[in-house]
Amino acid sequence: MEDFLVEDNPLLLPVNKHKSAYDGFISVQGRDFRIRIVLPPDQQLKQAKFYCSWQFKHLLRGYEHVVKQRLQQSADLVTFILELKTVLELRLRSLPGGCSIQPPQYYSQLISEMETLGWDRLIFIDTDFRTLKLKAEDSSARQHVLTVKLASKHPAEAPECSSDLPTSLAITWTPQSTLVQLHSQFLQVLDSLTEFWDILDEIDNKTWILEPEKPSRADTMRRIAIGNNVSIKVELDPRHPKMLPDCCLLGPEHVVTPLRAKLNANMHLCLQAVFFFFVISGRVDASSNRQESAPASLSVQGNREKCVLAHSVWFRMFHQPLSLKDLINVYFLP
Repeated sequence: MEDFLVEDNPLLLPVNKHKSAYDGFISVQGRDFRIRIVLPPDQQLKQAKFYCSWQFKHLLRGYEHVVKQRLQQSADLVTFILELKTVLELRLRSLPGGCSIQPPQYYSQLISEMETLGWDRLIFIDTDFRTLKLKAEDSSARQHVLTVKLASKHPAEAPECSSDLPTSLAITWTPQSTLVQLHSQFLQVLDSLTEFWDILDEIDNKTWILEPEKPSRADTMRRIAIGNNVSIKVELDPRHPKMLPDCCLLGPEHVVTPLRAKLNANMHLCLQAVFFFFVISGRVDASSNRQESAPASLSVQGNREKCVLAHSVWFRMFHQPLSLKDLINVYFLP
């Protein structure tokens, strides 16, 4: 029996001359698992005691009764080890990705990278130590979350990364890359979108947003109320937020038609930033609450606030004052 046992499991050896206890490793699907078996004096498996590593115990969770049954029914130790390896192999195949337990160096590498990155940036990690959520802050103090799904052969293989962004998240990864470099690349992506989010934040604060009800950082569209039963749908390009957005007027045809005609007739007069902010905010009282009904008419105070808004936006985007001619051309559409 011992010859067959050693031949099939060369890393599992007796620890005493009576060969009543065996300690070592069994190999399944290229992975080694630590076990220890202590036999009673009569060498009967029914009274044997079985011990295993925490990795093995984790995999056998819910299958303890199967192992106990195999221990009681197997004719000898060789048969039991074979049955045990079969149960373990089936269990490994049933897990997502083949196996949720990684070699020790995987965890050592992960801990080392997190210590360098900073544990304060980790807001979530799953029980398999495969999915991480890292927080990041852009230059405007907005909070973002980067979800990282590590490959089983990390860092040799690239992780899967996702975040709430209006563009695809392209990450460069090599076998020498780390989570620190990954996080740094994510910050660069956030910086490239800062202007886009700044504009949307101002739109959200200065206008009455109908859709989406709860905008996410990935949303590029806003439907904005500009009067009773009339709204405008705008779609911004995240890469070129200063460019004229796609606009679509929505509402009763008899109301939308003249507005659309004015919009098309004066398109050539509309400088990018001025046109955008006046179309979406120039017809809404900036002092009104976005949660209330859309205003039926413009107020004098609202007009003044909108003029200040347009001038401040123009100056911030183009670093030069907005001329009176530009203001009149856009705000007082014929």
